[in-house]
Amino acid sequence: MTFKLSRIIRILSATLCVALGVATSMSAWAQHRYTPNLKPVSVISDTRLTIATPEGHAQFPLYLSSDWNVAQPQIVRAVIVIHGKLRNANVYFNTAQKARAAADTLTGTDANATLLIAPQFLASIDTDVHTSQPGDLLRWNDNAWMGGETAEGGASISSYTVLDAIVARLADRRLFPNLQHIVFAGHSGGAQVVQRYAVAARGVKELATEGIDVRYVVSSPSTYAYFDAQRPDANGMPAPFDAARCTDFNAWKYGMQSRPAYLSDRTPTQLEQAYVERQVDYLVGANDNDPQNAALDKSCPAQAQGPERVARAQGYYRYLQMRHPAGLNQSFHIVPGVGHNGARMLTSPCALAAMFGTDTCKN
Repeated sequence: MTFKLSRIIRILSATLCVALGVATSMSAWAQHRYTPNLKPVSVISDTRLTIATPEGHAQFPLYLSSDWNVAQPQIVRAVIVIHGKLRNANVYFNTAQKARAAADTLTGTDANATLLIAPQFLASIDTDVHTSQPGDLLRWNDNAWMGGETAEGGASISSYTVLDAIVARLADRRLFPNLQHIVFAGHSGGAQVVQRYAVAARGVKELATEGIDVRYVVSSPSTYAYFDAQRPDANGMPAPFDAARCTDFNAWKYGMQSRPAYLSDRTPTQLEQAYVERQVDYLVGANDNDPQNAALDKSCPAQAQGPERVARAQGYYRYLQMRHPAGLNQSFHIVPGVGHNGARMLTSPCALAAMFGTDTCKN
């Protein structure tokens, strides 16, 4: 009964939002743009990945530039682009196509050598409204997929387990005998997923034994996962944080407390050691420094990381540098002239360099 009532409330909320969208201008939607539980996605991909689960199997929607059910010997690189809170994987897939075309123009590379993948993490409101979808289609409670939480429907698996399943498919040498590079890239909410998955991911060393390297491109997220109780002080330098100011500042996905089951088998020290050895490229737009930006996380744990995205990005990278003075396998770049714009960030010279191996990032 509780489940049915909750489902009815979600449907009524979505119906009201759609009605308002018809009756009012698009600017009226701006206030709800980053509260995706209020608005279902317009499109769910028809392409599906079947994932083995404790219950049997589940389906997961995603966009692909090539059929990965048959051998693809021409593929040497796979770029996995993660959408943000709007769950508009189709938009991010289009951006990835533009980025690939720009990189191919610069390098003369054949576009067919790069497989593009855009996973689509759905919220329950999406399947409540798109009622023709199968019951085993994975969906999460609102934004729970961003932090690796367990799905609300379809199966009881973490969103990070879904990413593991994508990597496992790519690592199948019968399908991709010549694959050399896997890149995860995301902007804003998607960058939060990429950064946390870079902390959490399993099986990376096994990929290395197959000659496949993995890279993570983190573009302008609201926040990052810290490994201890330090946060940037007024000068942007890491310092002990006064928990009295914000009691949950160190809870996942901002810190290491109350981690979901996917990460609970490893200590913060183990997670940090694995993370700093991974190839991570941090990007942030030079103009993405508005503390009132509509898409910026303004919660107490987020504010503990700094007032806006540029400050938070600089503070986090400085934090890692000071904790690992011997050096990081990571880089940090400020993209000039760009605000909070996913299409411009993911097609910027530094993004192309990180995602496609172009020699275009100069700063």
